[in-house]
Amino acid sequence: MGRACAWLLLQRGHRVLLIDPGLDGQRDPSSGSEAALGVLMAQVFHRNSGRAWRLRQRSLELWGQWRQQLQGQGWELPWRPGLLLLASTPEELERQRQLVASRRQQGFALELWDQPRLDALAPALPIGALGGLYSPADGQLDPGPALAALLADGLRLGLQTCCDRVERLEQRPGGWSVHTRSGELLKVDALALSAGVASTALLADIGHQVPMEPVLGQALELELPLPTNWNSARPWPGALSWPGAVVWQGLNLVPRASCKLWLGATLEPGDQAYPAALANLQQLGGAAPGWLQQATVVRQWQGHRPHPIGRPAPLLEQLESGLVLASGHYRNGVLLAPATAEWVADQLELS
Repeated sequence: MGRACAWLLLQRGHRVLLIDPGLDGQRDPSSGSEAALGVLMAQVFHRNSGRAWRLRQRSLELWGQWRQQLQGQGWELPWRPGLLLLASTPEELERQRQLVASRRQQGFALELWDQPRLDALAPALPIGALGGLYSPADGQLDPGPALAALLADGLRLGLQTCCDRVERLEQRPGGWSVHTRSGELLKVDALALSAGVASTALLADIGHQVPMEPVLGQALELELPLPTNWNSARPWPGALSWPGAVVWQGLNLVPRASCKLWLGATLEPGDQAYPAALANLQQLGGAAPGWLQQATVVRQWQGHRPHPIGRPAPLLEQLESGLVLASGHYRNGVLLAPATAEWVADQLELS
């Protein structure tokens, strides 16, 4: 979120300082970005109006523009179009039918896939899938290359950086003072705060109560077993033949190159990872087909999603003159980054 805001502000001609302890390249297990798989669910969102709907649609539109801009500068953002949202109950299937009818009135091309069409896909989908909702406009964006591209192009545009952790904020005449862990004092005209759960303590010190809690997510990269009848003379008929990322009961299955698959992420309240949750992930809660149970784990990772307490995600608020909060995106940080950055830039330019 911070990199997206910084990049867009630079695009608009502002001088920007990005303060981020993760700029040294070290993985921060408490970072929400570390839990992200980059699945963008916009047109399959179950609502038809409201702030959340508008943010999702605007972000999907902006991601298309941002990818073109960044790729024009030589930064590659891997994008896999297509999203298949599976239904596991008759009630869920009926909601999908209603959503398709509603989206058609809005001009969106969603498709209902029946069970025979799902059964024809290889490898087999989760056991118990009754049907699916396919969106060609939604899809999956790799978070790692996107973060790297925003930072690299930001530096090209003159981004200043500080690889430190913020300890305290202080208002001063005409702007703000930022105190870092190393003792540095940084004076800025305005602040956009996107520090995840850490935002709560920073804001409490200056009189703003914005409670958030971490929700840990664990994810896996799996290498899939080859079918017994496979030979090297023909393409591997694996997850790459799916129409895109697959969503099953809130879990994402993301096809990768070279017979690999991303699977995640768990929902574990707090900041502690539980082995049982990770084991259950690969089993899909008992719905995993045989090939998925036999897959080999080649990598696992985790991160903390910032979840607002008692308020809807995300938290987009102008708290004081020159101070905006853009955090608490929970499970949709990658999706909502562009629309959030646009909102932050608009607010700071008005303040």
